[in-house]
Amino acid sequence: MAPAPNPGPSANVATGSLASIGFWRLSAVAAPQLAALFVMLQTETDFGSRTGFLLSWGILNFFWIALLRRPALSGALSLTLVVVLVLLSRLKHDIVQMTANFVDLMVIDRDTAAFLFTIFPNLRWSVIGAGLVTLPLMYALWWLDPFRIRRLPAVACKLACLAALVGYSVEWPDEAWRGYYDDGYLSKFARSGVTAVSDFIHSGFMESDPATTERLKVPLLDSCHPRGVRPNIIMVHDESSFDIRQADGIKVPKGYGSHFKSFDGKERKFLAESNGGPSWFTEYNVLAGLSSRSFGRFAYFVTRIASGRVERGLPLALRRCGYDTISVYPAFGAFMSARGFQTTTGIQHFHDAHDLGAGDVEPDSFFYDKALGLMAEAPPATPLFMFVYLAANHFPWETRFRPDLTPSWRAPGNEAVVDEYLRRQSMSAEDYRAFLAGLKKKFPGQPFLIVRYGDHQPEFSPHILDPGLDEAGVGKKLEDYDPRYYATYYAIDAINFEPVESPAVMDTIDGAYLPLVIQEAAGIPLDPSFEEQKNIMLRCRGVFYACKNGAEARRFNRLLIDAGQIHGL
Repeated sequence: MAPAPNPGPSANVATGSLASIGFWRLSAVAAPQLAALFVMLQTETDFGSRTGFLLSWGILNFFWIALLRRPALSGALSLTLVVVLVLLSRLKHDIVQMTANFVDLMVIDRDTAAFLFTIFPNLRWSVIGAGLVTLPLMYALWWLDPFRIRRLPAVACKLACLAALVGYSVEWPDEAWRGYYDDGYLSKFARSGVTAVSDFIHSGFMESDPATTERLKVPLLDSCHPRGVRPNIIMVHDESSFDIRQADGIKVPKGYGSHFKSFDGKERKFLAESNGGPSWFTEYNVLAGLSSRSFGRFAYFVTRIASGRVERGLPLALRRCGYDTISVYPAFGAFMSARGFQTTTGIQHFHDAHDLGAGDVEPDSFFYDKALGLMAEAPPATPLFMFVYLAANHFPWETRFRPDLTPSWRAPGNEAVVDEYLRRQSMSAEDYRAFLAGLKKKFPGQPFLIVRYGDHQPEFSPHILDPGLDEAGVGKKLEDYDPRYYATYYAIDAINFEPVESPAVMDTIDGAYLPLVIQEAAGIPLDPSFEEQKNIMLRCRGVFYACKNGAEARRFNRLLIDAGQIHGL
C-alpha cells in the first residue's frame, strides 16, 4: 500500500491556527462566567446573597441569549451591567451610606444625573471613553462566538430563574437595614426589585385609602387674614442633633442641654422618621407636613417622588398668608431632587451650595450669615419664611471638623467619636446664639419666631443607647421604630413676639406635625388641610403615621389626593 501523502508544514500551521482560534472562542464564552463568579465571591457574603446573585445572573444571561443567541456576547453584556451596578452602588454608598436599590431605576430623573455630573465633573468623559472601548470589544465577541442557542430554551431558563428569584425574595425578603451595608450589591438590587414592584402594584408609591366620602375645601389664594402681627418665621434644620444624655454614662460639658430648651424653659421631643443618615425624610416631614412612612419601601426616595406631585406644605400655607419663602440649602439642589421638592411645597427662592458659594462642609455660622444677608435684601414690609438647613454636625465624627473654631475645647472623656460630636454640638449652640444676636442687631423691633429641630440622631446613637445589641438587634429596633432611636428635639424661640399658646404645641410630636405647630405658635389661621390635621393630632396625641396602624395617615392622604394637592402617586 502506498504511504499517505505528507501534508507538509503549511498544513500543520493551518491545523494549529484552527486549534488556536477555537481556544480563544471558547475562552470568550467562559471568561464572563468566571469573572462573574469572581465578582460574586468578592461582593456577596453569605449563602442567601450568593443564591440571589446566581439567580439574577441567570436572568441577565438568558435575557441576552434569548435576544442575541450568542452566549459569549450575552455573558459580556451581563458582566458589564453587573460591574456598572457594583460601581454605582459603591458610589451611592460613599455619598449617602446606602447601596443601589431597584427603586433608583423606577424614579430615575434628570436631577440624579445632574447631581452625579456636578460632583464628578469628569464622569461624562469616563462614560464616553468606556463606551468607545466597550463597543469594539462587543463587536469582536459577536464575531468570535461559535455557538448559537435557540431562543425558546433561553426564555424558559430565564423564566425559571425569575420564578426562583421571586419565590426566594418573597419567602426570605431582604431586611431594609441591610441596604446600609456596603456589600451584596446585585442580590440586594434584584430582591428589592421583587418587593418594590409588588408594593407598587398593591398601593402605588404612597399608601392611601381607596375612597372616602369626606372632602377638604381648597383654600383660596390670599384668603388668610391673621388678627395679630405676622412674625418672620425661621425654621432651622439642626443636623444630627439630639440630647445625648438619653444614653447612659455619657459625660457632657458644663451647661450642656440649654440648646434644646424653648423660650419657656421646656425641652420638647421631636420624633423623626430616620436614624443616622437620610435627612431628606425629615425635610419631607417639616415642609410637606406629611409622613415619609406612607411611602413604605419607597420612603428612601420620598423627596424625589414627591417633587412635582405633593403640592401641599408649610411654605404654600404661609404664601397664602402673604409670606415670602426662602430656603438656604447646604448641598447641590439636584441632590435627592431637593430643589424640585422644595419649590413644589412652596419655596420661592431656593439657594443651594453653588448659589451660596459654600465649600464641602461649612460651619453653621456660614449659613446663618447667608440667611441674615438674604433677609436684609427682602422687602421689609413682607413677612418672611426662612428655612435654614445646617450641615456642620454631619458624619463622619472620626475626624475633627474645624478645630480652629474651638481652641479652648476640652474633651469630656468619652470615646473619640462621641467627644467630637459633643464639640460640634457646642459649636452649633454658639453659632445659634450669635445668630440670635445678629437678628436683634440688624432687624431691631421686627418680630421673629424661630423653630429648631434635630433632623435625626447620629448613626452611632443605637450603639450608645443599647451597647449590648448586635447589628441584627439594632436593625430590628430600627424597623420597629423604637422611639428611643428616633427622638430628637424641637425648640421654639422668639424675638419681639409672644408665641401663641395652642394645644398643638405638645411636649412630644411626630415630625409631620411641625408645620402645624409653627403656624399655631405664629398665630396663622389654618387652611382646611391643616385644620383637619390638627384634629388628627389632638385625637392621636401627637402621633401621626402610627396612629390606628396607619389608618389616619391613609385617610388623610386620600383627602389630599381628592383635593388635588397630591397627584400622580
